[in-house]
Amino acid sequence: MRGIVMSMAAASFAALVVPLPAPAGAQEWTQFRGPGAAGVVADSPVLPERWSASENVAWRTPLPGLGWSSPVVANGVVVLTTVVSDGDVETPEGGWYGGGERDTPSDVHHWLVYALDLATGEPRWRTEVHSSVPRTSHHLKNTFASETPVSDGERFYVLFGNVGLYALGLDGAVLWSRELPPVRTRNGWGTAASPVLHDGRLYLVVDSEEQSYLAALSAETGAEVWRTDREEGSNWSTPFVWEHDERTEIVTTGTDRIRSYDLDGNLLWELAGMSSIVIPTPIAAHGLLYLESGYIGDFFRPVYAIRPGAAGDITPAEGESANEFVAWSLEQGGSYHPSPLVYRNHYYTLLDRGLMTCHDARTGAEVYGRQRIDVGQAFTASPWAYNGKVFALSEQGTTYVIEAGPEFRILAENVLDEFTMATPAILDDSLIIRTAEAVYRIAER
Repeated sequence: MRGIVMSMAAASFAALVVPLPAPAGAQEWTQFRGPGAAGVVADSPVLPERWSASENVAWRTPLPGLGWSSPVVANGVVVLTTVVSDGDVETPEGGWYGGGERDTPSDVHHWLVYALDLATGEPRWRTEVHSSVPRTSHHLKNTFASETPVSDGERFYVLFGNVGLYALGLDGAVLWSRELPPVRTRNGWGTAASPVLHDGRLYLVVDSEEQSYLAALSAETGAEVWRTDREEGSNWSTPFVWEHDERTEIVTTGTDRIRSYDLDGNLLWELAGMSSIVIPTPIAAHGLLYLESGYIGDFFRPVYAIRPGAAGDITPAEGESANEFVAWSLEQGGSYHPSPLVYRNHYYTLLDRGLMTCHDARTGAEVYGRQRIDVGQAFTASPWAYNGKVFALSEQGTTYVIEAGPEFRILAENVLDEFTMATPAILDDSLIIRTAEAVYRIAER
């Protein structure tokens, strides 16, 4: 593996630029789960619905190292992060299990950002932003590159937890960087929450076993605008910018409390009652904010639908599932890893162990209960939807195409047969899927 890295670059922090033409009408997917973090795009007859390792593959580009960050797309390039070790690396294992804790590595690692040409899959540039022996560990199913970049179309903002935040130009040059001192996470499981971008500011949630906080940084310079301490332990959920008619909020989920802040870092409202590990990212639709958590080992795995305008503590009274600002909630509806999906009028939950549920997005009424997708399949990537279909990508590399609506029906199984936990990017005419081995552009031929 070291030979691969050294053959691709002569020195650290170097950006290798290969000038290739961008496709006409370059398409964009600039953050985790795309616009609104929703995982939903407009219907299109050219969006792919069937594929395999040999069918409807526009290109496949191998990628070294380990990373579960999702791809982002802007200005004709696909950007991903990865970390390559000079030593041997244990292969990730799928499924749900205990014992994933690992010791801190002792070999040198390279923190890398790759840009691939959207049209061809050829490398445009590769930038090494950091090189050292890691100072922290991560869970076997996590990586040192699990945070998804975000872009404003002019820059790519790349977060490597416990290492740093970097702003890269369209040519891969580092424009500014900000070191992030390493912090202890629960059981040494590592970091995963991605940055979000709004109106010239980057928002970071750093929840750990030390002092957790939410910070706003200038996207132009990386300077800290404000920081708000949080009474939280380790969490892995990406914050959500909730824009509605009354105001814009920065919504954060956590084991102790869901908290929402204004754009100056002041607490607006909070809600107690999550599972003991919090990973899914919030989403908004139908005038409601949806939040959930569902650690597999817990009985309480809640979903909440929140109305705008909340203030103070909005936790429902004991024995109640709703109040003035909690439109509806479920005690056992949340997922462990995948974020929820609202498509048309339905709220879908993809459960790690290969089950799907569906509820009315406005009322929370059950449309159908747990339906088995496939025996032996596990799911970490978040679902997405278009063309009246819901797509669920398993860790084993199979995407199940499920009919959207009140009846659960599997329409197709698209097999890549490569381990994956990253959520794909969706473009106007194609998908960008990252596996443990490579990056695919899936497009109808």
